[in-house]
Amino acid sequence: MQQQKIILVTGGAGFIGSNCVVNWVQSGTANVINLDKLTYAGNLENLAAIEGHAHHTFVHGDIGDRDLVSRLLHKYQPDAVINFAAESHVDRSIHGPEDFIQTNVVGTFHLLEETRAYWNARIKANPAEKENPCFRFLHVSTDEVYGTLSASDPAFTESTPYAPNSPYSASKAASDHLVRAYHHTYGLPVLTTNCSNNYGPYHFPEKLIPLCLLNALAGKPLPIYGDGQQVRDWLFVLDHCNAIQRVLEAGRIGETYNIGGWNEKTNLEVVQTLCRILDELKPRTDGKSYQEQITFVTDRPGHDRRYAIDASKLERELGWKPAETFESGIRKTVMWYLHHQDWVHHVTSGEYRHWVNQHYSEKAE
Repeated sequence: MQQQKIILVTGGAGFIGSNCVVNWVQSGTANVINLDKLTYAGNLENLAAIEGHAHHTFVHGDIGDRDLVSRLLHKYQPDAVINFAAESHVDRSIHGPEDFIQTNVVGTFHLLEETRAYWNARIKANPAEKENPCFRFLHVSTDEVYGTLSASDPAFTESTPYAPNSPYSASKAASDHLVRAYHHTYGLPVLTTNCSNNYGPYHFPEKLIPLCLLNALAGKPLPIYGDGQQVRDWLFVLDHCNAIQRVLEAGRIGETYNIGGWNEKTNLEVVQTLCRILDELKPRTDGKSYQEQITFVTDRPGHDRRYAIDASKLERELGWKPAETFESGIRKTVMWYLHHQDWVHHVTSGEYRHWVNQHYSEKAE
């Protein structure tokens, strides 16, 4: 990504999007137009570090608002669109799948349609760009579209067949297929990334790591689904941001790139590691380990047993590999939450607290 390219980012106030936007703006690599609907998971406090920055423009709006998207594209003439906007929590998709279809499928469709119109206008004004496009549409997706793996199965590659098992992953799979179709049918210069489980600063506290971290500090149970042996590959969010930037710079148009951390851990291992770090950095007043707060709850329906990403294509073709190990990344994450209690207090109020209390009170054994 060349310095000061103009990028329209959707969902840039959410967890992954905000980390990427702040990173790019502060490093001077992009002039970002940031479109976010500010649902429960979108938080302007995530962007406080670049408030008033000349190279960041925030726009409150929905990717499904085609008039707004069209105006932004034609006003700012971006060199790229990066689509982070998504409903992303599996449990929420089980309880209320409609929002996931509207945002992840219908919203992506509307965004693609307006981007296609913008792309056609670009190549009409400059026909040479059709053969050598400078513009990119980068769609950020998930490894969950590939389904589940057994303990002995090889990790997901870019050619693994799609087999989504939740309304969330099905909606993301549908959006991936739309992006692919808009490249093959209309020639839109697209890129798709499928990432493993992210963790790090600004992670909304409904997900495993921040939920258990904050519950531990509050003296509450640390809820673990089933037997806790579900395996995930864990990717530090800033490693993910750097990978996306590298794909945008040098990825081959029409290609998919899997982004993973090479860190397969069971959910129980993750929470135990979290507890050990908290035992060291902020011990319980009674001298006991936070691990005593671990509580096993009823497993969720259709819970995938194992995800694993083979990110060797990204390393082989574009030279990217993660800078953080799980041990270094999780320590940085714990320290960030310990030092940002104001953010934690603000985000864990109202709608979020009501949802978590209702959801996990139903499952506690």
